[in-house]
Amino acid sequence: MGDKPQSVLFCCDHNAVRSPMAEGLMKKLCGMDIYVQSAGVRNDLEIDGFAIAVCEELGVELARHRARSFDEMQEWGDDLEGFDLIVALSPASQRRALELARHAHIDVEYWPIMDPTGLGEGREAKLASYRQTRDQIMSKLTARFA
Repeated sequence: MGDKPQSVLFCCDHNAVRSPMAEGLMKKLCGMDIYVQSAGVRNDLEIDGFAIAVCEELGVELARHRARSFDEMQEWGDDLEGFDLIVALSPASQRRALELARHAHIDVEYWPIMDPTGLGEGREAKLASYRQTRDQIMSKLTARFA
């Protein structure tokens, strides 16, 4: 999987659950050693309250996260081709990342992380699904970057 990159972009469909979780957990794991951002294929949802809750359990604050898309990041002046690594957490974001990587030297990794939205009946069952996703991400982060 290669050496530690200097910059990582996590991406998923909406930048509301998986990619913000990965961004926050990565920042907790690596501190300021690696520049970390996240984006979605689309920006049509706000940060998910269950994602906020389960990350807070580990001391990771997501409440101030503002969802953003690839296109918005580029409009705001972020050089997406400047990232060393893009980690796609959904098939749609993997396709978008590979499009970007075609024109630049960017490594793209695909981590098939479960989307917890819509899973579970009731608050506790939903939280359990989000914890499972959070723990999947943390396990991948630890294996890849620790």
